[in-house]
Amino acid sequence: MDATSSPSSSSPFDMVSSALGQYIPRCGAAEAAGAQGDRAARPRVPANPAPGRQEQILGAVNLDRELRITRCNLDAPVFAGLDAATGSSFVDLLPPGDVPTVTRRLRQVLETGEPHVARVQRLRRGDGSELVVSMSILAAAAPQEGLTVSLIAMARRLHLYAAETAIGTSLDIGETAQSLAESLLAWGDVAAIDLDFTVWTGEGVTGQQGRLRLRRAALVPDRAWPDGYVTPGDDLPSDASRLLSQATRRDDAAQAIVIPDRETIERVLGSPRLVRALVPGDGAAAVACIPLVLDGTPPVVLGVAEVWRRADRPFGDGELLDLQELVARTSHHVDLARQHQREHTQVLALQRRLLPRTGGDTIETASVYQPATPDSAGVGGDWVNSFPLPDGRTALVVGDVVGHGLGAAATMGQLSMEARALLSAGLAPDEVLEHLDETVSLLDDAESGLAAGYSALGSTCCIAVYDPVSHRVALSSAGHLPPVLVPPDGPAGPLAVRTHPGLGTEFALREPFDVQAFAAPPGSLLALYTDGLVEDPSISIDEGIGRLADAVSTVHPWDALQQAARRVVSQLAPVRRRDDVTLLLARMLGYRKGDTATWRLPARDDAAPRARALVSALLGRWHTRADTRDRVVLVVDELVANAVRFAGGPITVRLIRAGHGLLCEVGDTGNGRPRLGPGGLLDDGGRGLHVVHRLTTRWGVRWTDTGKVVWAAVGT
Repeated sequence: MDATSSPSSSSPFDMVSSALGQYIPRCGAAEAAGAQGDRAARPRVPANPAPGRQEQILGAVNLDRELRITRCNLDAPVFAGLDAATGSSFVDLLPPGDVPTVTRRLRQVLETGEPHVARVQRLRRGDGSELVVSMSILAAAAPQEGLTVSLIAMARRLHLYAAETAIGTSLDIGETAQSLAESLLAWGDVAAIDLDFTVWTGEGVTGQQGRLRLRRAALVPDRAWPDGYVTPGDDLPSDASRLLSQATRRDDAAQAIVIPDRETIERVLGSPRLVRALVPGDGAAAVACIPLVLDGTPPVVLGVAEVWRRADRPFGDGELLDLQELVARTSHHVDLARQHQREHTQVLALQRRLLPRTGGDTIETASVYQPATPDSAGVGGDWVNSFPLPDGRTALVVGDVVGHGLGAAATMGQLSMEARALLSAGLAPDEVLEHLDETVSLLDDAESGLAAGYSALGSTCCIAVYDPVSHRVALSSAGHLPPVLVPPDGPAGPLAVRTHPGLGTEFALREPFDVQAFAAPPGSLLALYTDGLVEDPSISIDEGIGRLADAVSTVHPWDALQQAARRVVSQLAPVRRRDDVTLLLARMLGYRKGDTATWRLPARDDAAPRARALVSALLGRWHTRADTRDRVVLVVDELVANAVRFAGGPITVRLIRAGHGLLCEVGDTGNGRPRLGPGGLLDDGGRGLHVVHRLTTRWGVRWTDTGKVVWAAVGT
């Protein structure tokens, strides 16, 4: 391998080496032994290097896929004593306790190609001393394979700055605490972060705190710990929480404490049980406890950071000041993660409340909702819902509100409830979308939308309504991805849905919403979803939908639908989700043919008597109780008579045997909405609807392309 860096090279290693202002030193295969000998002979670097060449703090190491050193540029005096010979393993430079964590990070960059930047890390010199560096791991540029590791020897200020930068890269509480613990490890042998329970739950914190209830959030390095020792996710014993609370909050002022030796540690803890729970091992002899304090009046303690050392490394006053400064600088990152967790929890609770609970007698549903991973922008506005309509049909709704967080969640909840109310009132899917479109536009005005920093313009929604008698689905979409249909005797594929720009688009761009109907025979499977399930940067969206169709087509009629939905999501959803993943599966069952009957009658004066006779005969064959039969016949008589009197055109009468009741439907060509007047049973003008109202458990109207249908449910 050429030992010099080409000026035109663009590999990460050569770019770092170019920044050094020198060529790569001689540590090729032919001269490895000599290079290693030169490094071993160098003196230990003093704490305050002399000006000039010794101020250089940047170095670089190239690794192969086995994490062996292939090239290195650590010729600056500050790196003296690091045995980085070509062919040796990079992890030999690490303290033993850090090997598992760093190895995992190196392997992760090899597999994903995503860099790991500004990790505060200790390296071992040959004389046993340690060097603190800021380590960044980059994938080697093609055609080379392996990694480039850049190392910045850290002065005190640079160390604090790099640590704070690394800690503030995530909004996840666990990852934030882990980053803080890894940074603190530069001052000790073991670092732990214990956070108050209210931080974990995202609850509001105030200065009026009682005793802290601590839970371990992070612990480094990764290794096997003694039995009984508190590890991440475990609550500290109540006595330990009480001791730490009292020690760090004396006189209502949060302050750091240092326990200098093992004997004092055991005396302070007071019991062998607490020693086993809090002391990481027999070698630990000193501990510094630094409270994480949120500035305020009064200040708020979020938790405690603990740094443990061996007996031969007592804490100096300067080191304690550095620890306090780092923890003070990063406490606000912990609070940001707490606030994010609070918002995440609230939105997630709303999301799950909107998920469908059950299907029904004519349809089986199952849903899966997976929120975006915690380090993303937050839970999004994806939602699904399925619910029975009062007239026996079932509505299936899926939507994706623009944005993340509470603004998206509030809009999502409003649109979901509005869609349910309008569908239950009998509006067709396209009419419901028209109302949702207007709602999104109203929410985006200067007072309620844009001024609050959130806009839902461009949100999408798809509404499908399943009729279990005709076995057809009416569907309307506002910019949403097409549902996937798996018929019982045909290939699976996305439905041909007319494209639409979405909800709240500019008036000039708006297109009318239309309704498309398609057959869904018993046994059909319909999948509604959001884009987080099918979007993948490596493939087109059509290919992603095709993968979903293939996965759904493997669901057998005898499979439990909820388990099948989880299996489909596990096959398609990315591990690191940057967006919510939502799937709703609906298996169409419908009514049996013998449970429904439909008649078409001319709008004449004899329509009501004919309807009474037909319905009475059918109820006799269904062996309906006499009192129920009388009520149903009377309801049908009144509805048909009203249709003849106030509507016109051919009249459709439909009777459905549904569960524990009967559903009567009378359709006509009129467009007027029947309403209960102020009169009663003796008023001729409104007698019919009052009779229907008294004899039924519920009744209502739905609109069709040719008129309306008045339906009424009668209990048996």
